[in-house]
Amino acid sequence: MKTVATIQSNYIPWKGYFDIINDADLFLFYDEAQYTTFDWRNRNKIYTSNGLSWLTLPCGKKRTRRIDEVKMNPNIKWQEDHFNKLHTAYNNAPFYNRYKSFLEHIYFEKNWEYLSDLNQYIIRFISSEFLGIKTTFGNSCDFESYGQKDEKMLSLLQSTGCTHYVSGPSAKGYMNEEVYNKNGIEIIWKDYSGYPEYKQLHKPFEHGISIVDLLFNTGSDAPYYIWGWRENNE
Repeated sequence: MKTVATIQSNYIPWKGYFDIINDADLFLFYDEAQYTTFDWRNRNKIYTSNGLSWLTLPCGKKRTRRIDEVKMNPNIKWQEDHFNKLHTAYNNAPFYNRYKSFLEHIYFEKNWEYLSDLNQYIIRFISSEFLGIKTTFGNSCDFESYGQKDEKMLSLLQSTGCTHYVSGPSAKGYMNEEVYNKNGIEIIWKDYSGYPEYKQLHKPFEHGISIVDLLFNTGSDAPYYIWGWRENNE
């Protein structure tokens, strides 16, 4: 049995993204896909004293680009702005200081030209260093695939030799599950319901925000609030 998941890279994504990564033996970034604006590729939400707030990377609005071709605008100094917003929002969180050096590393010690490089670095680092995820990472373009839509995804998965594919529930609207089953690949539809609440700095409780909120507020207990709680319910 080999389980694979593949998703476009997102900017400091929410906990559900890491939940899918943890379910897979191999996780592929699907950054050969077309870039979409006003989406999660270059932005995410954090929780501030004034409510939810966006952190948005300056990538322009051009649509005719693959995600791995998107460059950030060098004329906009976003690094200090994002660090300051995160610091202001979370410096009073119980575990903020544990992760502050990571923020400084991301925003002040490294230079980022491509959106995909930044997203993937953050996701890989958080997965392995903070959440203890053992999943192997790769890129979809490193494996052979052909065609469009279902045909391309099926051929990609066949190239990995997988038997199971983990997908978010939104894909039910366009994926032909029968075709995958006939080709020996079982689709596992991810269920994002049931995540337990944790103590946030503000109310009401918000699930759909960046993983940093969970890390800053729960520290090393973060994996419990993503997948560990299910073990107690089995």
